[in-house]
Amino acid sequence: MSFVRRFDHVGITVADLDAVTAFFLSLGLEADPKMAVEGEFLDTVIGLTDARTEIVMLRPSGGGTTLELSSFTRPDHLPGSPAAPANELGLRNIAFEVDDLHAAVDHAAVNGYRLVGDIGEYEGVWRMAYVRGPEGIIVSLAEHIEK
Repeated sequence: MSFVRRFDHVGITVADLDAVTAFFLSLGLEADPKMAVEGEFLDTVIGLTDARTEIVMLRPSGGGTTLELSSFTRPDHLPGSPAAPANELGLRNIAFEVDDLHAAVDHAAVNGYRLVGDIGEYEGVWRMAYVRGPEGIIVSLAEHIEK
């Protein structure tokens, strides 16, 4: 028996919600309006007292799984590890399929976001690169290579 019905979203807690949102918008995601969440529901689910967070939900233009960016105004966020290597335990990366990997990597570079390693090719089927985005978030960009 499977308890999972569908993959809904991935949540990332960030310090600068506007800057991280702008990064993902520049990659082509679309955002719902920013919203604030607080109260008994939030406190119960996350196990904190008197919490308040601002959230932006982002998705590809064609729909699909969403990305939830959350920034806590109460309590203050705890520092993460913005220079974490790809083998650090925890959420390693968030991945997107793109139409033109080189253009996406160049776009990220123009905005100050660099490759973690380099562009690699897997068995003549995928071209992929890791880009370190704002707050150290590793974004995997992959292009399917047409045969």
